[in-house]
Amino acid sequence: MSRLKELRKSKGYTQVKMQLLTGIDQSDYSKIENGKRYYTFEQCKRIAIALNTSMDYLAGLTDIETPYPRSSIK
Repeated sequence: MSRLKELRKSKGYTQVKMQLLTGIDQSDYSKIENGKRYYTFEQCKRIAIALNTSMDYLAGLTDIETPYPRSSIK
């Protein structure tokens, strides 16, 4: 199972909930989650914010799930 899918499920979110939180169409989100499509920088940013994690965690560059401190600008 992908890191993205594990994190989404640990938050109790469905793919439809992720669509509402990120604005990414559910079918596109499903493809991203299953490795059939890559996300853009902006999509990765939206997903990281929705799942309260860092983009580095989503990319597998760190094993620390906690997000970096965010600025007031999103």
